[in-house]
Amino acid sequence: MRTPERNATALDLVLELVVLLNEDMTRALARDGLTGSRARLLWELRSRGPCTQKVLADALAVSPRNITGLVDALAEGGFVTREPHPNDRRATLVSFTRHGARIARNLAEGREQLAELLFATMPDRQFDGLVDGLEALLARLRAELAANTSSTKGGRR
Repeated sequence: MRTPERNATALDLVLELVVLLNEDMTRALARDGLTGSRARLLWELRSRGPCTQKVLADALAVSPRNITGLVDALAEGGFVTREPHPNDRRATLVSFTRHGARIARNLAEGREQLAELLFATMPDRQFDGLVDGLEALLARLRAELAANTSSTKGGRR
């Protein structure tokens, strides 16, 4: 039978993993002059191709004001450009510069390298258990957060 102490130990391990991954990601992004939010926008742009700020704001679930700030910073850093939309005079397209496309490729390669480092030698059964467990944890946490948001609008009960 699992004890509350064992559950707490498991949570401590998950939290330590989150901290270590966050520290590694923050250091790696800083080397390229990025923050987590800016990298998320680049990642979204990489998967969507050139798109409007509205599309990016919706995809990242941020306000138009926030997306403008992110795009401004990325444009100033030479990662993206704004271009007139070919079909909508009121809209602009956000696109990669060469530098931005290279950095986005580097982000994808870094993700693949980290996945290889963490999982390549893990036995299939252990890996499958990890993935199944993480999926179950995320589903439970998402459901709890959604329930708390809709019932309290203030977070945890």
